[in-house]
Amino acid sequence: MEKLLKILTDIAPEVDFYREEHLVEDGFLDSYDIITIVAELDGALGIRLDAQDLTPENFNSARALYDLIRRKES
Repeated sequence: MEKLLKILTDIAPEVDFYREEHLVEDGFLDSYDIITIVAELDGALGIRLDAQDLTPENFNSARALYDLIRRKES
Protein backbone atom coordinates (compact mmCIF):
# COMPACT_ATOMS: atom_id res chain seq x y z
CA MET A 1 0.00 0.00 0.00
CA GLU A 2 2.88 2.38 0.73
CA LYS A 3 4.24 2.05 -2.82
CA LEU A 4 0.78 2.81 -4.19
CA LEU A 5 0.39 5.86 -1.96
CA LYS A 6 3.80 7.12 -3.08
CA ILE A 7 2.80 6.74 -6.75
CA LEU A 8 -0.52 8.51 -6.16
CA THR A 9 1.06 11.33 -4.17
CA ASP A 10 3.69 11.87 -6.86
CA ILE A 11 0.93 12.21 -9.47
CA ALA A 12 -1.41 14.43 -7.44
CA PRO A 13 0.37 15.81 -4.35
CA GLU A 14 -2.54 18.08 -3.43
CA VAL A 15 -4.91 15.15 -2.83
CA ASP A 16 -5.29 13.43 0.54
CA PHE A 17 -5.28 9.82 -0.63
CA TYR A 18 -5.60 8.58 2.95
CA ARG A 19 -9.05 10.16 3.35
CA GLU A 20 -10.69 10.75 -0.02
CA GLU A 21 -13.15 8.09 -1.15
CA HIS A 22 -14.58 9.76 -4.27
CA LEU A 23 -11.44 10.66 -6.21
CA VAL A 24 -13.00 10.32 -9.65
CA GLU A 25 -16.55 11.37 -8.77
CA ASP A 26 -15.39 14.54 -7.02
CA GLY A 27 -12.89 15.44 -9.76
CA PHE A 28 -9.66 14.88 -7.82
CA LEU A 29 -8.47 12.52 -10.59
CA ASP A 30 -9.12 13.05 -14.28
CA SER A 31 -8.60 10.72 -17.23
CA TYR A 32 -5.00 11.88 -17.68
CA ASP A 33 -4.25 11.08 -14.02
CA ILE A 34 -5.78 7.62 -14.41
CA ILE A 35 -3.69 6.86 -17.50
CA THR A 36 -0.61 8.03 -15.61
CA ILE A 37 -1.50 5.81 -12.65
CA VAL A 38 -1.98 2.82 -14.98
CA ALA A 39 1.43 3.41 -16.56
CA GLU A 40 3.10 3.81 -13.16
CA LEU A 41 1.51 0.63 -11.82
CA ASP A 42 2.82 -1.27 -14.81
CA GLY A 43 6.30 0.22 -14.57
CA ALA A 44 6.77 0.17 -10.79
CA LEU A 45 4.78 -2.90 -9.80
CA GLY A 46 4.39 -4.90 -13.00
CA ILE A 47 0.60 -4.67 -12.73
CA ARG A 48 -1.22 -4.64 -16.06
CA LEU A 49 -4.77 -3.39 -16.06
CA ASP A 50 -7.33 -4.29 -18.71
CA ALA A 51 -9.97 -1.98 -20.16
CA GLN A 52 -12.63 -3.49 -17.89
CA ASP A 53 -10.51 -2.50 -14.87
CA LEU A 54 -10.68 1.20 -15.78
CA THR A 55 -13.87 2.04 -13.92
CA PRO A 56 -14.49 4.92 -11.52
CA GLU A 57 -15.17 2.41 -8.75
CA ASN A 58 -11.62 1.05 -9.03
CA PHE A 59 -10.07 4.54 -8.87
CA ASN A 60 -12.33 6.33 -6.38
CA SER A 61 -10.02 5.64 -3.43
CA ALA A 62 -6.54 4.38 -2.70
CA ARG A 63 -8.15 1.38 -0.94
CA ALA A 64 -10.23 0.49 -4.04
CA LEU A 65 -7.15 0.75 -6.23
CA TYR A 66 -5.13 -1.33 -3.78
CA ASP A 67 -7.85 -4.00 -3.80
CA LEU A 68 -7.72 -4.03 -7.61
CA ILE A 69 -3.95 -4.48 -7.53
CA ARG A 70 -4.29 -7.37 -5.08
CA ARG A 71 -6.84 -9.08 -7.36
CA LYS A 72 -4.54 -8.67 -10.36
CA GLU A 73 -1.56 -10.08 -8.46
CA SER A 74 -3.31 -13.35 -7.65
